[in-house]
Amino acid sequence: MTYSFWELKNWFTHVDYTIVGSGIVGLHCALRLRERFPQAKILVLERGILPQGASTKNAGFACFGSISEVIDDLKTHSEEDVIQLIQKRWEGLQLLRKNIGDTALDFKPHGGYELFLKEDESLYHECLQKIPFVNDLLKPLFKSDVFAREMDRFDFKGIHEYVVFNPFEAQIDTGNMMQALLQKTAAAGILILNQMEVKNHYESNNQVQVELEQLSFSTQKLLFTTNGFAGGLTQNAVRPARAQVLITEPILDLDIRGTFHLDRGYYYFRNFENRILLGGGRNLDFEGETTTKLEITEKIQNRLDQLLKEIILPGKEVNVTHRWSGIMGIGNSKKPIVERLSEHTYCGVRMGGMGIAIGSFVGKELADLI
Repeated sequence: MTYSFWELKNWFTHVDYTIVGSGIVGLHCALRLRERFPQAKILVLERGILPQGASTKNAGFACFGSISEVIDDLKTHSEEDVIQLIQKRWEGLQLLRKNIGDTALDFKPHGGYELFLKEDESLYHECLQKIPFVNDLLKPLFKSDVFAREMDRFDFKGIHEYVVFNPFEAQIDTGNMMQALLQKTAAAGILILNQMEVKNHYESNNQVQVELEQLSFSTQKLLFTTNGFAGGLTQNAVRPARAQVLITEPILDLDIRGTFHLDRGYYYFRNFENRILLGGGRNLDFEGETTTKLEITEKIQNRLDQLLKEIILPGKEVNVTHRWSGIMGIGNSKKPIVERLSEHTYCGVRMGGMGIAIGSFVGKELADLI
């Protein structure tokens, strides 16, 4: 392909800021840069037809951590770090709602629930016992109790009689969110180009040279928001983590509303209208799921099918209409990496599986580094 004079002039000349990745982080970064620099030429490059990682592939959970996830995080992070992380996730959700609007997000504050399998006896009792402690920890942020013990009213099977309810969780429509975000970005005069993979980049003459498949151009600043694909940028401080998902056909008289967590958050499900969307299973094959391949596997999909039929919708014959996967970015720490890599190159990555919650905050934080 040969680019025309017009294409080179309007899209690839005098570029001030180039963002790699058009997901939640990348587009919020672009919008924040537009706020700060109204006259700047901002270019977003995306290697896929749509955002390639998790932004268009996630389950649509507006959450910040279940009770078991918070307890697990407290075992590997300080109390201060955990509180700061939850605060960033919560503030990120509010920023997302402000930027997109609840109507466009199809925001539904049904609350969230954590369920405990019968075999998870010790986890169940630990979580119930530590509810007061975790609530005290989070009360300065939320001004009221976050977690409460409730009876299971959904008639799930194979779980303990009590669930842990969180009134601050909600559902969103992932597709609506990304469409609205892309439209808002375009309306702000930000250029978005798809199927543009960055092959290489290097700094020269106080700029960054960006090499694409059939073109190279210069930009004043280069910002990477590629999350699970950012291992090479961060000396492997970010690892890819694939998440597999399925969705059922419409179910008559479905009486399940909310977001649900199971097995320390390794499984999660929700209703979408009158369907069940279910994902997870990475814990069945950590090594195999540390990959950037957008594929599904029989082992994990079989387990999702089993949970659907035996735990979530026992006794019902329900067909699955679609299966897919997305790529998250995780690491030894759940704290996002937002930093300057060199004089003119930056990154905002490692969302820790909480991209919906923290992505908008990280995008803003990344733009504010400049």
